Amino acid sequence: MSRPHIAALAEDAWNVAIGQVLRAWGFRHRVVPHVGYAGEDFVRVFARVLLAPEPGPDAGPGTPDSRDERRGWRNFVTAEALDVEVRIDVAGHEYRARTDRSGNLDVRVPNPGFAPGWAEIGLTAEGSERVVARVLVVDPAADLGIVSDIDDTVIKTWLPRPLVAAYNSFVAPEQARTAIPGMASLYAEVLGRHPQAPTFYISTGAWNAAGQLRRFLRAKGFPAGPMFLTDWGPTNTGWFRSGLEHKHACLRDLATDFPGISWLLVGDDGQRDPRIYADFAREHPGRVAAVAIRELGVGEQVLAHGTPGERRDVESLYAGHDGDTGGVPVVRGPDGMVLADRLRSLL
Repeated sequence: MSRPHIAALAEDAWNVAIGQVLRAWGFRHRVVPHVGYAGEDFVRVFARVLLAPEPGPDAGPGTPDSRDERRGWRNFVTAEALDVEVRIDVAGHEYRARTDRSGNLDVRVPNPGFAPGWAEIGLTAEGSERVVARVLVVDPAADLGIVSDIDDTVIKTWLPRPLVAAYNSFVAPEQARTAIPGMASLYAEVLGRHPQAPTFYISTGAWNAAGQLRRFLRAKGFPAGPMFLTDWGPTNTGWFRSGLEHKHACLRDLATDFPGISWLLVGDDGQRDPRIYADFAREHPGRVAAVAIRELGVGEQVLAHGTPGERRDVESLYAGHDGDTGGVPVVRGPDGMVLADRLRSLL
C-alpha cells in the first residue's frame, strides 16, 4: 500500500509525541545490538534504538540497562526512537543508516573481508554509548544450514493462546521456562557432523524479547545464531503484521543470501510451520535437505488451538500430483531424541 494504515499513523503520532516528552525529560538514545550475519560480500546488521534515562551513578558497562538484560514485561515498556541515524563501524569502515518507524535497524553493508566464524561491529546513535554487535560470518564452504522455529520447537510457549503466551513473555523469567527435550542435542549432533553449518532462529515473537531468548538458548545449550524476530503492532497494511509472511520473507532472504546452502528446516505442527516449509521447498527445489517437525502432544494442541483437532499428515503438504514428497525428506516426532534418530541417516 502506498498510504499507511490509519493504525500505523496513530502509532507513529503517539511515538513521536512520547519521544518529544522523554527527550525533554533528559532521556537519550540507547542502541540495543542484535546478532547479525555476513555472507561473502555483505554484513547484515540488526539493532534497535530506544529512548532511555541516563544511567545512574552505579551503572557501568556490565549493568542490565546497558546490555538490554531486563526481564519480563519491562522489555515491552519501551520508547522506540524513530528515524534516528546510527553509525556502523565495520573494521574501521563507517556507514550510516536510519531506524524505521519501530526503532529497528536492518541494513546491509559491505563485508570488509571477515574470516568465517564470529566478528564484531560497532554501533552508535546520537548521544548514545558505543555498543558492540556480534556477527556470524558464514563459511563460503558451508553446504548445510539449520533454520529453527523457536516457539514450541525449542522452548515450550503454547502459542498462540493469549493468556499463556502473555505469562511466558511478560512474567516468567527465562530460567523458569522449559526447553523441548533433546532439541539442543539434536542441533549439536548436526553441527558435529557439519561444523560449518550456520544456525538461524525464526519466530513471530517481538524484538523486545530478544535478550530473554538469547539468554535462554545459551543457558540450555543451543547453538548461537542470528534471530529473525518481528515488531508487534500496526503496519502499513493493517492492525497486525502477518507472522506467516514474516517467516516466508526470512526464508527467502536466506535462500538468496546463501545460494550454496541446503537447509534443515525445524519446526512444530502447532502453528503453520509445515505449510511454510512446504511452500519454501516448492519455491526452491533442491534447497531443502530435510524437514523435521516436532509433534505437539494433545495437551499442547488444546492449549495452542483450544481443541485437540485432527492434524493433517505433514507429508501431504509436500506431496505433488504424483503423490510423492518431491525428494524432500520429512521426519516427525515428539522431541529432539526421536527427531535425531530419524534424521541421522538423512544428514
